[in-house]
Amino acid sequence: MYDRFLTSKLIDLWLAEDIGNVDLTAQLMVDPDIETTFYMNAREPMTVAGLEVAAAVFQRYEPRCKIEMKAADGQKVAKGTPLLVVSGPAQALLTAERTALNIVQRLSGIATQTRMYADAIAHTKARLLDTRKTTPGLRMLEKHAASCGGALNHRLGLDDGVMLKDNHISVCGSITKAVERARLKVPALTKIEVECDRLEQVKEAVEAGVDVIMLDNMPIPEMREAVKLVAGRAQIEASGGIRLETIAAIAETGVDFVSTSKPLQSAPAVDIGLDDAM
Repeated sequence: MYDRFLTSKLIDLWLAEDIGNVDLTAQLMVDPDIETTFYMNAREPMTVAGLEVAAAVFQRYEPRCKIEMKAADGQKVAKGTPLLVVSGPAQALLTAERTALNIVQRLSGIATQTRMYADAIAHTKARLLDTRKTTPGLRMLEKHAASCGGALNHRLGLDDGVMLKDNHISVCGSITKAVERARLKVPALTKIEVECDRLEQVKEAVEAGVDVIMLDNMPIPEMREAVKLVAGRAQIEASGGIRLETIAAIAETGVDFVSTSKPLQSAPAVDIGLDDAM
């Protein structure tokens, strides 16, 4: 889920950055009246994300180009699967090619790795959450990619919820005081979440009536105890140091959510090519 109006502004920035003053190679080597067709193909298995954004890149630079979508965001595809077909002036398509490929490779990489994490906890009740640890300027699209991979979006921005972390609590004096202060002016439908790394903090957060408790870097045995202590009186999120090899055991403790920034921060770009033949 992303806003196309805001995305169009990003596309203008991306194209301006890559082109500079002029695409010297394309304008020297390709006559402007030559028409061609290129096929965007998956060169490895992946979960697709950003395909419509890639198509918008081509159409922003050359409105006359025609796009035929062959796949959709969120779709798992095999190596060799055609993703889209783009036709139009060859000079323009060659100029926009790298920008279009860069964004769909990056977003599909995030979606592909997110899907691995989501699949690892599919046997539990826990749902995967993304984080705000996104590339500056790309949060909207990277969170879209995470959603394509099976994650739920955590806060989209600082205005999207109250998250009381250790420094907020320290300034206020205690979890109880921090929650009381937040409740004075928080919007009526906005949730209050508190970060806890000890069981005594979990108990205090429950007694303060918070909506969500984040178990931050808590050992698995303590997570189980925290789930028993909360007993359904708040939703529970596990976070901190989540890895693919540990996420299943964490989800099995009975928490409601597991949040991780790994797919956003360390997912490799997948291999997608733009070829002149199927």
